[in-house]
Amino acid sequence: MGGNGKHRWKISFHRSSTHSKQIQPPKEFLCPISGSLMSDPVVTSSGQTFERISVQVCADLKFTPILEDGTRPDFSTIIPNLAIKTTILNWCDKSRIQHPHTPDYASIENIVKEAKAASAGNQEPIKVSEKELLNAVVDNSPVIFSHAATELGPRVNHFDSGSSSEESVIIGESPGTPLPFTLRPTCFSPSSSSSFEIEVQNPNVPVSEEEESLLKKLKSNDIFEQEQGVLSLRSITRNREDARVSLSTQRILSALRSLITSRYVVVQVNAVASLVNISLEKTNKVRIVRLGFVPFLIDVLKGGLGESQEHAAGALFSLALDDDNKMAIGVLGALQPLMHALRSESERTRHDSALALYHLTLVQSNRVKLVKLGMVPTLISMVKTATMASRVLLILCNLAMSVEGRTAMLDANAVECLVSLLKENELDSEATRENCVAALYALSHGSLRFKGLAKEAKAVEVLRVIEETGTERAREKAKRILQTMRGFGDGDDEEGSEFDSGLTRTRYRVAGARNTNLINTTTF
Repeated sequence: MGGNGKHRWKISFHRSSTHSKQIQPPKEFLCPISGSLMSDPVVTSSGQTFERISVQVCADLKFTPILEDGTRPDFSTIIPNLAIKTTILNWCDKSRIQHPHTPDYASIENIVKEAKAASAGNQEPIKVSEKELLNAVVDNSPVIFSHAATELGPRVNHFDSGSSSEESVIIGESPGTPLPFTLRPTCFSPSSSSSFEIEVQNPNVPVSEEEESLLKKLKSNDIFEQEQGVLSLRSITRNREDARVSLSTQRILSALRSLITSRYVVVQVNAVASLVNISLEKTNKVRIVRLGFVPFLIDVLKGGLGESQEHAAGALFSLALDDDNKMAIGVLGALQPLMHALRSESERTRHDSALALYHLTLVQSNRVKLVKLGMVPTLISMVKTATMASRVLLILCNLAMSVEGRTAMLDANAVECLVSLLKENELDSEATRENCVAALYALSHGSLRFKGLAKEAKAVEVLRVIEETGTERAREKAKRILQTMRGFGDGDDEEGSEFDSGLTRTRYRVAGARNTNLINTTTF
């Protein structure tokens, strides 16, 4: 009994030690203002997430804090961040700690007052004349956000799964080839836009002659001056990498943001193309999202003309490459417009929209959103008709890594579809075949239902052929699927981790030597 008692005591001690190591919540679960675990997180139009009451206190005290990256959030519009709230609650349950409670208003008020006092003590007051304020209002007329809303709720699938384009993406195009300055002498009205803050610039901050010259044109009321400004900015940021950093100032970005909503297509096309070029620098990606560009890009993707949509898709793809942006882009409503853009007549729009979706679905919250939006049947339909099969399979591989995604894919007859593709040998490359097998493998993991569906689809014969003749990764995945179907390897955690690792290695090898299309290097 004594030995058993000691043994039990050791096990209990070990678990307690493990729990203590996990008690610190991830940084993204903490409110940047209060520093505490968020109970009611909301996302702002500039992309950051805060505790709701913290935003309310800041609004009541008319204070906008400076964040760690030097930017200020835009509190003009907030929406519930249900994805991060669910993630926090799940983390609390796994860590065996209580769910967070709504903070006391007074305690948050004290924190904000201290921050406000410190901010006032560290900055010299800026004197602004009435004339300057009126000019700022003229340059940045306030309008209201009307469309940024979480996409977590179930939506009707507006896509016709029975029809799709027969065109395939030509992946071999050089990603370094800039688009020509093609201008269309027409205009359109965006569906909605966002409120601009009045930006008062500290006169002590130096401004380069190049920036001053561009600003004068970008902020001009003369449309021809605006055109010259965005054309110059596009050319400079396309040809000079250093300019993508030096010209990504708040002045330039704020002026550029207002021009993305221009009714003049010449201005809008080149404004969005300039943003793509600036976003190529990693240091700019998070800043651009936090300055509220995503809703404008979504509007252009929904209602812009061809070239504007191409650049908007390219910008969202570029911004989605940064892990800190993925959740915010999904919460701000980009998933459904990107899905619709997969049907675009423009090859470039389809290509960049698919890659944006691929990177966004690396995050669990976006996988769940895409499933709840009812997009899985659409993706399966596109694979069946060979519409961007290689790209769509990458998205499906990501979705299949979640329980919700696997369930939706099994419901949409994904097993039969994938087996048929492998059986008919109509896939365009070995890399696409690998992704097809990888998607099947993801569906097979821990799923008894998969076995029955795979047997109905007569997958054994097809998988045996791949096991003998496929690439190394395809053979390994086919072997493991066959083991699962025979009753081995079900629920093996180690096997699941090997799948995740294997898929990660595969992600950047799609289309073999043409894998440069998975990184954002194109300038416009």
